[in-house]
Amino acid sequence: MNHVSGESRPRQENSMLFWHVPAPDQAMLISGSKRRVEDTQFRIVTGHGSFVFPVKQKARLLSLALREAEITEDCVTQQGIRLRARAVAVFKVGDDPASIANAARRFLAEQNAMEELVGRIFAGHLRSIIGGLTVEQIIRERDRVAQEVKEASHTEMEKLGIVVDALQIQEIEDVSGYIDNLAAPHAAAVASQARIAQAKADQEAAEREQQAAALKAEYERDTAIKRAGFLAETEQSNARAAQAGPLAQARATQEVTEEQTALARRQAELAAQRLEAEVRRPADAEAYRQRTLAEAHRDQAKFEADGAAYTERTIAQAQADANNARAASLRDGNQELIAANRVVENLPALADAAARGLSGATLTVLNGATGVSEVASGIVGQGMAILDALKRSTTMPPGVNGDRPRPTEKA
Repeated sequence: MNHVSGESRPRQENSMLFWHVPAPDQAMLISGSKRRVEDTQFRIVTGHGSFVFPVKQKARLLSLALREAEITEDCVTQQGIRLRARAVAVFKVGDDPASIANAARRFLAEQNAMEELVGRIFAGHLRSIIGGLTVEQIIRERDRVAQEVKEASHTEMEKLGIVVDALQIQEIEDVSGYIDNLAAPHAAAVASQARIAQAKADQEAAEREQQAAALKAEYERDTAIKRAGFLAETEQSNARAAQAGPLAQARATQEVTEEQTALARRQAELAAQRLEAEVRRPADAEAYRQRTLAEAHRDQAKFEADGAAYTERTIAQAQADANNARAASLRDGNQELIAANRVVENLPALADAAARGLSGATLTVLNGATGVSEVASGIVGQGMAILDALKRSTTMPPGVNGDRPRPTEKA
């Protein structure tokens, strides 16, 4: 079944008196002229005007405009499957003189029949081409089908003076459902992939929404924190501003208090130093003097007691030693010892006088009882030294120290 659309009617050429000018998409054919071009019985004029003599010549117009033919054809494939193909062909009369001449001889009187004839020619070739292919090839290689149809109809179109600009297979209808069944697995896979993709897209969308919500919540939280921080800083600044005066007053008061405290501390230190210099040190000196005097009195009393006792012991010892020496002198008849005996007899009296003199004397003993013992020992030592000297003189042999020998009783 062919359905041909498109209509073209020749337009009247522009003419002035006998001068005729065809439109840009028209070819003017002038017949009746004796001059022939390429064995044609008419003259072809395109793109310019020409004189047409009345009665003697006649001018006719052939459209060179683009035409369209829609083709709908039932076809059977190599597999025996019936298909309905829909195609469209775009064509026109060729611009060269040969094509114009061929088209004029065939369609000049019936130019409107050009679309129908071309459609039938293409339909036949389309049916022939599809019959040698499978459904899969037709579906996958529509451009190949169109190209083969154009190539197969090229000879016919050239004879008709027609140039095909385009041929497109628009639709392949499967009345038996083969194409649908063929596409079912792929369609199911595609549908599954589509559902998976949709689920994935929904999941990603949900995740993005969650991320967006989280970011929004985080932004709101950060904004709230910053706002709270700003408010806190503002309140803190206001509080500092409000407390600046009292703080300054308190700081000044604190500084005054610190200065007063430091002054009081310095005054206390000066008072302590003054107390140390005027009271404590003199009191310590007086106490030390009193302790020293008390110790001196105590040591003097002890010295007097110790001196008296020591004097008595010394006198007793001296008397004993004197008695012994006198007895020995008298027994030996030693005149020098007899002379010294008188000194020895007076030695206890000397020691006693010396002891009494010390007991009545006012002495300052610096080292206490030790000093008293040393003084007493010195006095008694002197007495004992005298006594020892006397003893040594009694035992010296005659002639020692230049002494003359003592006269014996016979002398």
